[in-house]
Amino acid sequence: MSFGHNEFGKVAVLMGGHSAEREVSLMSGQGVLKALLASGVNAHAFDPAQRDLGELKRESFTRCFIALHGRFGEDGTVQGALEMLGIPYTGSGVMASSIAMDKTMTKRVWLAEGLPTPAYVLVKREHLATVSMEHLIGTLGLPMIVKPAREGSSIGVTKVVTAQALPAALAAAGVCDADILCEQCIVGDEVTCPVMGAGDGSHALPVIRIVAPEGNYDYQNKYFTDDTQYLVPSGLPAAEEAVIEALVVKAYQVLGCRGWGRVDVMIDAATRRPYLLEINTSPGMTGHSLVPMSARSAGLSYEALCCQLLASASLDQVQGVAL
Repeated sequence: MSFGHNEFGKVAVLMGGHSAEREVSLMSGQGVLKALLASGVNAHAFDPAQRDLGELKRESFTRCFIALHGRFGEDGTVQGALEMLGIPYTGSGVMASSIAMDKTMTKRVWLAEGLPTPAYVLVKREHLATVSMEHLIGTLGLPMIVKPAREGSSIGVTKVVTAQALPAALAAAGVCDADILCEQCIVGDEVTCPVMGAGDGSHALPVIRIVAPEGNYDYQNKYFTDDTQYLVPSGLPAAEEAVIEALVVKAYQVLGCRGWGRVDVMIDAATRRPYLLEINTSPGMTGHSLVPMSARSAGLSYEALCCQLLASASLDQVQGVAL
C-alpha cells in the first residue's frame, strides 16, 4: 500500500514520552516512522518529553500517530491536548483512553456491562500499613496477581504464590502507583486479541496464544527474549476463538474505544471460560509486538497496518460539536 506525501499531510509520530514505558515507546515509534516513510508519508519523529506539544501546531503537523505507551501517552492526557490543538490522532479518544489506562475503572465498566473479568480488590498505597493480608487471600485466593492499576508492559506486576510473598508484591506495585490492583489469578491459556475500527464497524484480528517460559510473561520475556512463543493461528478450537473475538469486540465497544486496541484474556483451564484482563489502547509496535503479528496472519503487512491506523486518525470533537 503506497500513499502520496499529500495524502495525510505532515505527520508526527509521537514516541518516547515521560512514562515508565519510554524505552518500549521509542522502539514502537521508530518502527512506525520507518514504515510510514517507506510508504511515502511525510512523517517525522516527535518526543513530547523533549518538545512542547504546542510545536505540533506551530510546525503545521496535520495528524499524529500516537506510539506513546503508558501515562502521558495512553491515558487521555495527550489525546486531550491534541483535541485542544485540533490535530487528529490515532487510537481512542480522551474518555476511552483515560478509562482503559486505569485497570480498576476498566473492570468496573466491564462488570457493569456483564462482561467476565477476574475478581479483584483495590488497595490504596496509603493503606498498605493496615491492609489485611488474610482478607486479601481469603477473598482472592492464591496464587494472586498484584499490579499497579495504571502501568503497562508488566511493570510492577507480581504473581504471588505464597502468603509470605504478598507484602513485598504490594510494596513493589506501590512504588509504581498509588492504586494497587490485587486480582484473582486465572490459571490456563493466556491469549491476546487486537481490535480495529470504531463502533459497529469494530472487528477482531486473529487471536494470539502466548506460551511464556514457566508461564511467566513478564517485561523481560515480552521485549528482550525469544523464548516466549506466540501462536497464531492460536490452535484453540474454532468455536472458542469465535467466543473470544466476540468478547473482545464487546469489551472494546463498551469502553468507547476507536482506531485500534488489544485486549488481554485468560482462559480458565478447568471451565474454558474466558476472562478479560485489560485493554491496551496504544499497543506496542516493536519487533516483538503482537498487533503486527496478528495483522500479518490476517494478510496485513506492518506498513499497511501503520497506514490504515494513520488513515483512521480522528478527533472526539469537530468544530466544537461532539461526533
